[in-house]
Amino acid sequence: MFVVKNRKTFFIFSSLLVVVSLFLIFIRGLNVGIDFTGGTSLEISYPSERPALSEVKQAIADADIEDVSVRPFGDDGFMFQMQSVATSTHQAIYDALVTEDATASTSPTMEEANFIGPSIGAELRSKAWIAIITVILGIILFVAYSFRHASKKVSSWKYGIIAVIALAHDIIIPTGIASLLGIEVGSLFIIALLAILGLSVNDTIVVFDRVRENIQLKVSRDFEEIVGKSLNQTFVRSINTSITTLLMVVLLYFIGPATTKDFALVLAVGLAIGTYSSIFLASPLLVEAEKIQRKQNIAKKQL
Repeated sequence: MFVVKNRKTFFIFSSLLVVVSLFLIFIRGLNVGIDFTGGTSLEISYPSERPALSEVKQAIADADIEDVSVRPFGDDGFMFQMQSVATSTHQAIYDALVTEDATASTSPTMEEANFIGPSIGAELRSKAWIAIITVILGIILFVAYSFRHASKKVSSWKYGIIAVIALAHDIIIPTGIASLLGIEVGSLFIIALLAILGLSVNDTIVVFDRVRENIQLKVSRDFEEIVGKSLNQTFVRSINTSITTLLMVVLLYFIGPATTKDFALVLAVGLAIGTYSSIFLASPLLVEAEKIQRKQNIAKKQL
């Protein structure tokens, strides 16, 4: 009952996190990748030892080449992403990486350059939005249908709306952190958000399902007590499941390839926030929804 009775504190905390995240998104902006803006992805490999990432970035800066994103690629190379599609820029990057003492056996090799046109980037961006909106609408319909028999206390569609409010909370906060850290928003980022949506709604539905069972078992006439007991029954299960998944994602961040580090970081944050929201946000919102619905029913009877 601790969570339910102190729900206003958790509402305030969650609201602060969302407001700060939105502030970061709108003030700092997002580091949108060429997947959505269009540009060039250039791969350069080294035949022997690959230099440190800091050295490569410094070489690019010394050559006065701007707006280039650099990250390790594979075991022996780097990937350079830029909005410019000019081959002269590619050559300038390559020239900046060739040192004076480089020989034919140690000089880097320009592997390939992939071009993404602005129209393709716009299409990918619109499809990303469609994917997210479709998932959210599907969740509302699925939850509303699944909880149609638990609508005596709270209307079934409100279960769906509350689940989506929690999901919005779960993707806004990782997006705000991505803005703060300058994480590139590309295809992998969208995949991470979709994974967060799926994993988070699973936790929320587990709690909601226990609420539904306890309503049918008539464990109490007080809906607040029903939600409190349901949380108590599912708390350990939710935490253990999330910790297990989170551990794998953290391992991916530390020992996985460099190309998936940002993906793993966003997913880890989303998992942690999703676990929090299913317990401390979604369930207390059910209590508030029941209170509002009960007052509305009393008002209707008085009329």
